[in-house]
Amino acid sequence: MSPLIIFELLVFVAPFIILIRISLSEQSQGIPYAEGTFSIASYIEVIRSELLQGIIIYSFQLGVIATVITVTLAVFYAYAAWRASGLLKSALLFSVILPLLTTLVIKTYTWIPLLAPNGTLNNLLLAVQLLQSPVQLAPNTIGVIVGQVYIIFPYAMLSVYSVLSSVKWELVEAARDLGAGRVRSFFEVVLPDIMPGITVATVISFAWSVGAYSAPALLGAGSDRTFALEVQEQMLINFNWPIATALSTIMLVLMLVSILFIYVTLGRIGGNLQNVSQ
Repeated sequence: MSPLIIFELLVFVAPFIILIRISLSEQSQGIPYAEGTFSIASYIEVIRSELLQGIIIYSFQLGVIATVITVTLAVFYAYAAWRASGLLKSALLFSVILPLLTTLVIKTYTWIPLLAPNGTLNNLLLAVQLLQSPVQLAPNTIGVIVGQVYIIFPYAMLSVYSVLSSVKWELVEAARDLGAGRVRSFFEVVLPDIMPGITVATVISFAWSVGAYSAPALLGAGSDRTFALEVQEQMLINFNWPIATALSTIMLVLMLVSILFIYVTLGRIGGNLQNVSQ
């Protein structure tokens, strides 16, 4: 057995088997779970609970909204960096890489003084008289979306840029020589070629956003609750590991189905990763 297979089994397969086994244990008072028992009651409770159903729906709603915003911004930012040259190109790329050099909690926490009712953004909008009174940008859903987009944007942008950098500008010039404008040449020449990068960016953004923790925890209100926050509470506060692991397993299955749907859908319009080398 090769070292790589052993590594995969120990790091990925074994923990997943343990996760499923705990989710099939009975709940117990005073201890995380009753060892040696077997029950599907936790799965039934997760499926029937309106609270947990709402948390699952909110998690996917956040994933969709953050993904659409992030991938859209990433495409146009990557295009701007691709067309730039010299110092401007270096500055655009460095500004994306720089947030990756700081910890996730710190760079998320910095949005609090910016989005708070008495924060920098509100004070600026009040000063230029675009607002008459402060707006609650955080903690609420807007703050969660802004923070989550900020977290995943570098990964989405670099995914698109890595494919975009292999596109030949001569193709765009040829399209424009044949009468295509800037917008048409982008959508008919550039966009089809970078669909594999968009597919990767979409999968990364969606998977990370559905399982978001830092942005909802630091920038969200009480109603901005993702399944990651619920799993933490069930495991560390309620000590109800069967519910936490059952919820995690269900979310993992839903995520795999969603990612497969994204891959197949985008693959039909040129997002197949095999097209990168073509």
